[in-house]
Amino acid sequence: MNKIIQVKDVNKSFGGVIANHNISMDVEESKITGLIGPNGSGKTTLFNSIVGYHPIDSGTIQFENREISQLKVQKIARLGILRTFQQTRIYSKMNCVKNMLISAAHHNTKWLDMFTEYPQEMTERAEHLLEFVGLYSKRFLISGDLSFGQQKLLEFAMALMNEPKVLLLDEPTAGINPTLINGLIDRLKRANQEFGITLFVIEHNMRVVMNLAESIYCLAHGEMLAHGTPEEIKQDQNVIDAYLGAH
Repeated sequence: MNKIIQVKDVNKSFGGVIANHNISMDVEESKITGLIGPNGSGKTTLFNSIVGYHPIDSGTIQFENREISQLKVQKIARLGILRTFQQTRIYSKMNCVKNMLISAAHHNTKWLDMFTEYPQEMTERAEHLLEFVGLYSKRFLISGDLSFGQQKLLEFAMALMNEPKVLLLDEPTAGINPTLINGLIDRLKRANQEFGITLFVIEHNMRVVMNLAESIYCLAHGEMLAHGTPEEIKQDQNVIDAYLGAH
């Protein structure tokens, strides 16, 4: 399989606190890869390093066989790597369609001129993606009035608007009403299958990650603890001791 992201011997510290130590992992193209581990195990730090928020101290991060560890966030985004956050980042005073158009404009600088009208095909694409995530009927609602789960769906749609090659999702189901979680899992799988987007997912909900990912990495104390299929991870004693047993 083609490895779209390759992380090798990555180290990252903050003021003497080691967040990631000798982390190596591969994200397979067009697959869904999971990342689990207890709080403080270094998962979000690794995500931030991949997308350029925290330049690494040593090691390499390659995207499509190109070294990206010293590139700026915007440059990495333009290459095709985007991420979502635990807390949603939406324009809460604007409606859903406007959120979609602005997110695309920020990614595609030629539409940044505030006096340029968005082309009709962009609006149509925005509405199509809002329908895809189940928000079409709410497309003209102010996004700040949506539930937290709906705001997460909007943020997911905003990411899809930019046609990423890889989407890093930081706890996509956290804070979402349990009745909505199955629908979100289904949409993530469909985005992977229908749009061909590679997904790399941090998730605390073990049922979710076991249903979603084909390959799972587990971090603990900033180090790689295990890697395998969901079935292998479920039965790995080190994972059970470090993480699953605590739930």
